[in-house]
Amino acid sequence: MMRELIPLSIPSISGNEWKYVKECLDTGWVSSVGSYVDQFEQSVSEYVGTEFGVATVNGTAALHLSLLACGVRPNDEVIAPSFTFIAPVNAIKYCGAFPVFIGSDPATLGLDVNKVNDFLSQECVLRNGELYNRQSGRKVSAILPVHIFGHPVDMAPLNEIAGRYGLPIIEDASESLGSEYRGRKTGSLSTIGCFSFNGNKIITCGGGGMVTTNDESLANRIHHLSTQANKKPFEYEHDEIGFNYRLTNIQAALGVAQLEQLDSFVEIKRKNATCYRELLATLPNVKLAWEEPWAKSNFWLCTLMVSSEDRNSLMDYLLSQNIQVRPAWKLMHNLSMYQDCQVYKMEETMAEFEKCISIPSSVQLTVDDIQYVVDRIKVYFDQK
Repeated sequence: MMRELIPLSIPSISGNEWKYVKECLDTGWVSSVGSYVDQFEQSVSEYVGTEFGVATVNGTAALHLSLLACGVRPNDEVIAPSFTFIAPVNAIKYCGAFPVFIGSDPATLGLDVNKVNDFLSQECVLRNGELYNRQSGRKVSAILPVHIFGHPVDMAPLNEIAGRYGLPIIEDASESLGSEYRGRKTGSLSTIGCFSFNGNKIITCGGGGMVTTNDESLANRIHHLSTQANKKPFEYEHDEIGFNYRLTNIQAALGVAQLEQLDSFVEIKRKNATCYRELLATLPNVKLAWEEPWAKSNFWLCTLMVSSEDRNSLMDYLLSQNIQVRPAWKLMHNLSMYQDCQVYKMEETMAEFEKCISIPSSVQLTVDDIQYVVDRIKVYFDQK
């Protein structure tokens, strides 16, 4: 008999979500103003360890506003990974800027700090205190690392490099809420942090995003831009082109309830990742992407590393067994709209990308589910 579908990553709605949303409906506070928006901003920023939080309609909006607030302008360049979901790269283009794709670290799958250093020191030049790309002639305005699958980028040396050139860092922590780098939460590690609360993230508002920062002026500017740049709301005085990017009170109510459960969600995901790793240990053809000694990952998505020859056929087999899996997106520089962007030291990244399969990682995953997934993987290799 076919097993019921084991999904890749679905939300766990098991706390005060109904209660808080009902309060919004009962009181009529359903739009982008309300007590839950304020509470969610404060709760996330306190959890992460920053002074300020600004709630947005989604993680992409958080990234877009953060890039603008940090001074990224049309025809500028932003250092970014190619191994990422498309949102941060699109946000760069929303600013009229260009991504420069730097290779990833094979150990973490995140932006490779050494490659960033090589690019900035060897391929760029300082002119009047600003950094320019020798090849394109464009100004380099920011660095945008992404904590892939929940594992932090090595931020200390990246911060040192960015400081040397006066570059802000927009930390895409969308996948990593609850993860830690050397004892500090992601989203608090540099100039600005950005989170996503999409339905497949570790906590969800159904959508939603958040900017976290210790810089009050940046927080104020992002808040201003997110509310149509309305300087005097009663008089509708808008002083620049803004955006309708605020989170609704209903979504924030969901977020507050979800955040109350976050620590338990992280604990469950870490236990499940350990279970996968132990059960897969006897398979020489497979390993689970793991955390570095200086990191504590939330294991948002557990990711298998297999040979490139096995990846697609293994995925097909697992899908046929009602196990939802997926490849790791596409490399951004291979997408048609980004093929003309500059690429730097991508060979290792391309090799690692071809090995990755994300496997079921929901909070509701049981030990029996994990055992079934591992058993099916073993069957696949036994049949080869």
